[in-house]
Amino acid sequence: MVALLAGCSAGGLASILHCDEFRELFPEEIIVKCLADAGMFLDVVDVAGGRSIRNFFNGVVTLQGVSKNLPEYCTSTMDPTSCFFPENLVANIKTPLFLLNAAYDVWQLYESLAPPRADPEGYWTACKANYNNCNSSQLQVLQDFRQRMVDSVKEFQLLQKNGVFINSCFAHCQTERQDTWHGPASPAISNKGIAKSVGDWYFERAVVKEIDCPYPCDPTCHNLVFNASSIFL
Repeated sequence: MVALLAGCSAGGLASILHCDEFRELFPEEIIVKCLADAGMFLDVVDVAGGRSIRNFFNGVVTLQGVSKNLPEYCTSTMDPTSCFFPENLVANIKTPLFLLNAAYDVWQLYESLAPPRADPEGYWTACKANYNNCNSSQLQVLQDFRQRMVDSVKEFQLLQKNGVFINSCFAHCQTERQDTWHGPASPAISNKGIAKSVGDWYFERAVVKEIDCPYPCDPTCHNLVFNASSIFL
């Protein structure tokens, strides 16, 4: 018998937070693994110099009183809100974990890097709607974000039991759509798609530590493009 705890976005974050706890629900002989899709939320500074995502996560931690449920190895050295960010947790998770994420996560672009409150003049509106509209300075911000994403998994990927697939796409959640998960033109790194990569890790057919080159190198991406006037949720 095998068990897999998986989720995307907030569910991906939950998969990270509860991975070891989930493992403890099963007898030792049961194979247990976790998959987090788009769950690597980063504690970044927004374009106005504020901490939009940190303030949001602090509200969640405070409102729901989750401090007592966060790993002690983290809360013993950091504040509870910091321990809600996966970058401060993943290297210490004991259960095998696969991290699937877009390096240019569009939810984080909208809500962490350039939320409306940090961009009241709408300087980032066109760029957020379509990455082709980003100017050179905006692209540098996005490249810095990608590098932060890559750096956040350096220690995590040293452990053979873990898997990593970070592609250079403008996307969010890639397991819940057939065209990105297992379609004939699914996003790929080194000619291997997402489902094949996860499967190779899960069934231990191969070690999977795939990190894409920076935008615009990957023609396999399914990039999300929005109308500039639309609201992204």
